[in-house]
Amino acid sequence: MPSAVDAVSDESLLAGLAAGDPDAASAFVNRFQRRVFGLASTIVRDRGMAEDVAQEALLRAWRHAASFDPRRGTVTTWVLAITRNLAIDTIRVRRPTAVDPSSLPGIDLAAANPSPDEIPGLRDDVDQVRGALAELPEEQRRALVMAGLLGYTAREISEIEEIPLGTAKTRIRTALMRVRRALHDDNVVELESYR
Repeated sequence: MPSAVDAVSDESLLAGLAAGDPDAASAFVNRFQRRVFGLASTIVRDRGMAEDVAQEALLRAWRHAASFDPRRGTVTTWVLAITRNLAIDTIRVRRPTAVDPSSLPGIDLAAANPSPDEIPGLRDDVDQVRGALAELPEEQRRALVMAGLLGYTAREISEIEEIPLGTAKTRIRTALMRVRRALHDDNVVELESYR
């Protein structure tokens, strides 16, 4: 059964947050924390850092709640823009780290129960996919990961990235075509080398 807080608009919760209402602040955090953390995780790719980014984003939303201008967008867009900017700033100062392919979302080599002679082939496949993703421009890679692995819709991606819906769809579609082409071209080259 929905509570009375669920019926309150985002704008009303933000106004309550700006006014220092503890109930509004709690409801605001409960409403946005999953989306804020999800976006931060998508961008920074580290749970601990994503938690820090999410906490700082919600803190900034609280500090700047009075400056929100509804003519410039929705509360959701505003909060997610704060999160996105913080996450990108975090990435800029972070040193690159090596990532084990088996730790990537959606890639679970152990769950497939491969036989020992299949493991090198699986690792080659993972390397091909990682290579194809690495060749994408950052905004296309981010859109593809958000859509394919995290399940965001093109509309949600457009709001998060602050881009038109058509641009979000184009980024996803172009990224998919490039990855498919890269994987297909690699397989064609391998097949031709056997002739």
